Amino acid sequence: MFSENPFSSTKRSPTPKFSNSFTTRIFSDVAGDITIVVDGDSFLLHKFPLVSRSGKIRKMVADVKDSNVSKLELHNLPGGPHTFELAMKFCYGMNFEITPANVAHLRCAAEYLEMTEDYTEENLIERTEVYLNDVVVQSLEKSVELLSTCEMLPSIAEVVGIPNRCIEAIAINACKEQLVSGLSRLDCDGESAELKSGCIEWWIEDLSVLKIEYYQRVICAMERVGVRPDSIVASLMHYAQTSIKGIGKYQIWNPAKTKPSPSMAENDQSTIVETIVSLMPTEKSASIPLSFLFGMLRMAIMLDAAIACRLELERRIAFRLEMVSLDDLLIPSVQSGDSLFDVDAIHRILVNFLQRIEEENVVCGYESESLGSPGHGSLLKVGKLIDAYLAEIAPDPYLSLQKFIAMIEILPDYARVIDDGLYRAIDIYLKAHPILSEHDCKKLCKFIDCQKLSQEACNHAAQNDRLPVQMTVRVLYFEQLRLKNAVSGNSGDEFLSQKISSGVPSAAMSPRDNYASLRRENRELKLEISRMRVRLSELEKEQMYMKQGMIVKSGHGKTFFTSLSKGIGRIGIFSSPAGGRPQKSSRKSRGSEGKPGRSRRHSLS
Repeated sequence: MFSENPFSSTKRSPTPKFSNSFTTRIFSDVAGDITIVVDGDSFLLHKFPLVSRSGKIRKMVADVKDSNVSKLELHNLPGGPHTFELAMKFCYGMNFEITPANVAHLRCAAEYLEMTEDYTEENLIERTEVYLNDVVVQSLEKSVELLSTCEMLPSIAEVVGIPNRCIEAIAINACKEQLVSGLSRLDCDGESAELKSGCIEWWIEDLSVLKIEYYQRVICAMERVGVRPDSIVASLMHYAQTSIKGIGKYQIWNPAKTKPSPSMAENDQSTIVETIVSLMPTEKSASIPLSFLFGMLRMAIMLDAAIACRLELERRIAFRLEMVSLDDLLIPSVQSGDSLFDVDAIHRILVNFLQRIEEENVVCGYESESLGSPGHGSLLKVGKLIDAYLAEIAPDPYLSLQKFIAMIEILPDYARVIDDGLYRAIDIYLKAHPILSEHDCKKLCKFIDCQKLSQEACNHAAQNDRLPVQMTVRVLYFEQLRLKNAVSGNSGDEFLSQKISSGVPSAAMSPRDNYASLRRENRELKLEISRMRVRLSELEKEQMYMKQGMIVKSGHGKTFFTSLSKGIGRIGIFSSPAGGRPQKSSRKSRGSEGKPGRSRRHSLS
């Protein structure tokens, strides 16, 4: 361990005098006999103290044919003139302090000048090595400070192994702090969250001063020695928050604007994003906040990071997609002429999510559509989330029909028990894109299952002029069928039995086809059961309302069945022999006064 002035000559030297002239004289009492030039700065020195400690200067003096050489020049000296001045002070036995800020430069300069034990004992290489091993390596803070100074040194720093020793010291000391933090965590129980985090992760801020290359090596070393994944995640988040800034402002809400060429600073930021993503722990126990993952994904898209980086972020998000909020999915698009939101990224996340659900079900022995499978609950949550997302992006005038349909059809039917959310999203899209052709409207509306619409959604659809006529007819038909079932007390058992009878496999089928048919019918039956549960709940509510209405109207001479039969007569649009639709025609005729182009939709073909 060194004191403040660890180096002192055995014989006290005269007090040096420095001048601001071009030539710096270490001693003013004795005339110098050699001038050393370092990066344009000249030092008037004496040969004897130099050649007695520096092998390089000794060889340079010996190689000159003229014995009266008075000037030498040193090129690419590590640390430049300032470090050379400290090395010359050491040669003259003058006192100066070794610190973490200058020890790396001194060690590299000593290597350059060949100040080894071959020329004198306790030469500069030995003295700096002792300081590195006894002072720097023992402290995490000093190791980080020293490592940050190595960024300005040439490759000779790697040759002498300074960065590697600092990196290993940081990782080992962080691991020791991890053990201490276990006790600190117990001490911090019951305290504020801010105090508790301070007890555990105090060293995280120290690492943010490092350049990304050294930071990457430090994190890899920490993973190797066993630092906790959650500590590494906390460090990655802090480093990202302090390093990823100063990004150029893109007009991301104008799809017609071309993205500018990235600057040098933005290229560096892109490297930081890619490196941080590659350093994220793979252990499932390391829970990375979804907000951080989405923030990194937005930055990766904005900075045009590598595709592998973006795909990795999307994969990690898909692993917990059921816990994502709607705001997280609204990622702005920066592509020229594209929609306002990055729909392609969300589509890829959905693909990864469905693959994950499929793999989990295979491992657990469940079918993908099984109601009791581990992923079915997650799939229903994601179905509601995607319906809300579709409704949010539907007003975008730049959103193409192909992308909108791709987002709809990627989810299987059993991901939606009720299609109200899907109907709402499609209705918003039709309203925002009035120039869609009749064919495109039909193509879009075919994804709505009228049997999975609630009473409220059916009432809205029956009066919605934006829907194709065929869609309106289907809605009214299933509404009448539902009402007939309600009157007859049949909740769909007859329809369900037809499904069952139609699904009996033929004896002439092969075993493989037989199994496929059974599996398909099993899926349909389970889906029908889910629908029936929803219908039963709605019928129970309707029955309760009807009973209340019967009690109220009983005092006015009206019975429950009288009012109900009148209601059926008004809705029974298919009961007339000629198949006339006076009410529907009048509604359409009223709508056609403001929209002359919609009259063609009266065809039932």
